[in-house]
Amino acid sequence: MSTSLFRSPSALIPMGMSIVALITVVIHVFVIGNSPATDEGSAAHLFQLLIAGQAPFVAYFALKWLPRMPSEAMHVIAVQAAVALLAIAPVVFFDL
Repeated sequence: MSTSLFRSPSALIPMGMSIVALITVVIHVFVIGNSPATDEGSAAHLFQLLIAGQAPFVAYFALKWLPRMPSEAMHVIAVQAAVALLAIAPVVFFDL
């Protein structure tokens, strides 16, 4: 598998956004806890923006690289999806 696609900014940006979203959730849980709140708060809004903001980057990556290198591009998209699911997992687990 070629690692050159993993170095592409359109591949790295969604993964970075997922990692920042995960860090945001972890910090929120450690600082505030997972108690129910009346308002979502800035951490929830930041998380939502980071997760939803990945879509244009993933779409651009898919449109650019799937026709050129389908196998390698699918590996990158699978890793992007796995990292996004890793960021969403604590939200589901802690019922935030």
